[in-house]
Amino acid sequence: MANEDLSQLKIDKTREVYSPRKRRRTAYRIAGICLLVFLGILYMKGVFTPAVEVEAANVTMVYPSQTFTLLNASGYVVAQRKAAVASKVTGRLVSLSVEEGSRVKAGQVIARLESDDVNAALDQAEANLNAARHNLEQAKAELDDAEVSFSRNKELIGQGFVSRAEYDASEARYKKAAAAVAAAEAAIKAGRAALQSANVAVEYTVIRAPFDAVVLTKNADIGDIVTPIGAAADAKAAVVTIADMESLQVEVDVSESNLQMVKRGQPCEILLDALPEDRFRGEVHMIVPTADRTKATVMVKVRFLDRDSRVLPEMSAKVAFLSREVSKDEQKPRTALSPAAVVTRNGKKFVFLIGDKRVTETQVTLGEQLGDMVEVLSGVKAGDRIVLRPMNRMRNGLRIKVAEK
Repeated sequence: MANEDLSQLKIDKTREVYSPRKRRRTAYRIAGICLLVFLGILYMKGVFTPAVEVEAANVTMVYPSQTFTLLNASGYVVAQRKAAVASKVTGRLVSLSVEEGSRVKAGQVIARLESDDVNAALDQAEANLNAARHNLEQAKAELDDAEVSFSRNKELIGQGFVSRAEYDASEARYKKAAAAVAAAEAAIKAGRAALQSANVAVEYTVIRAPFDAVVLTKNADIGDIVTPIGAAADAKAAVVTIADMESLQVEVDVSESNLQMVKRGQPCEILLDALPEDRFRGEVHMIVPTADRTKATVMVKVRFLDRDSRVLPEMSAKVAFLSREVSKDEQKPRTALSPAAVVTRNGKKFVFLIGDKRVTETQVTLGEQLGDMVEVLSGVKAGDRIVLRPMNRMRNGLRIKVAEK
């Protein structure tokens, strides 16, 4: 038994001994392989290559009309029919039936002034006219009686039945009655004129809209003193300011050197700063026949061909004077980019989208030429940033930095 136990303690030289040194050597090899793989991945991602400086451009929305625009000018939307509505007489405002934005019709009552005094004068004028009418009736009755008496005495004097004095008295009475009728008729005319004047005075206390319009500003409130002069302290010269929205036009200043490119009736496109997504059709309505010597410009008025309730007076506007009218197909914007950003590989078109410090190669489908831009049908959208004039070694995932302009 002891010999057997000792035999089991012998070293079997046929089995390989796996020493700690060999284990460390194997671990180093594995770590080195992993490190090489990791470094290869970083190299493929461009970590060890310097960032390439590129020039950036934007994919934009372009209107086809920009390709046949002759001239651009800026100005403001102005109402050609505008009024500060006031009263012709001085009085206290007792009623105001409109506010900013209210639409009014021609003749509509906007406000009223206190009118107790003029209404009293109107009642007096009506009473005086009625008294004059009654006086006329009385005078006519006197005239009829005097005429009958005078006619009878004229027959009787020839027969010697009345004296000459009696005849002369009846003739004088007849003439006096005729004069009284004429005076009464004149008094009626004067009464009618006085009544008309009183009616006008009452109408002056009613402020009406002179034309169809929209109220722009309210300049007075109930209780304010309204006067046509406006010189008194705390007095208001106008109650409201109104404008005819159908008369809105864009007034722009055109340089004298460019005036030959503008003519009456010329098609235009109007762009409002407040509505940047819309373009409005217009045409040249008038070239004002005078120049501004301080700016060397001439005012040109452009009218809207299509009305839009969103267009308001005093809005900032830009006008593009066109060489021809815009067709229906050219009224919508198109996505476009610079042709210098496109590269061709194997018959396909590509651009490099700029992302987070890297570029992404993207295939695009191009359309027609739009001036110095080209329409893009698919692949990118408006607002995307792309590399302008990409170099030959540009590839997908390359690190870049955008050059400062």
